[in-house]
Amino acid sequence: MPHGKDTAAVPSAARPFTLWREVLVAYLAPAVMAGAGGVAGGQAELTVAAWTSIAGTSAVVALLIGAWLQRRRGPRPWTTALPRAVLAALVSVGAAGAAGLVGWFAAGWLPTHTGVPDTLWLSRLRLDLPISAALAAGIVSWRWRGTQRTQPPQP
Repeated sequence: MPHGKDTAAVPSAARPFTLWREVLVAYLAPAVMAGAGGVAGGQAELTVAAWTSIAGTSAVVALLIGAWLQRRRGPRPWTTALPRAVLAALVSVGAAGAAGLVGWFAAGWLPTHTGVPDTLWLSRLRLDLPISAALAAGIVSWRWRGTQRTQPPQP
């Protein structure tokens, strides 16, 4: 190593937040992981759910949360004032709660009001949606917050 050059002390530039990339990863990562678990465990239903309700929920939540955080008028002040972990936790809990309500509603309402039969995949929505939403919201908000500069409080 040359004298006077400590490369470990030089911070690397953060990769910019790119929404389409975040949505793509939010779809592919859970689809591949849960799909592999379904194949390895011989659970055909998990394999199908991996590519539909699990990955689909993750992609939709990543798109919604990412677009909300990255809005045109700039970020909301509280999103850049909070520590990264706190923002990710708050957004995750909110997304999980909303997705849990959607899953609960869909699992109960669809069989009674539509021609959709009451099958096991419908009951999976009560668990798949909130878990997928929480993970996607937490990861996207964590990554977005990492690209934002912390603004010091004004006196």
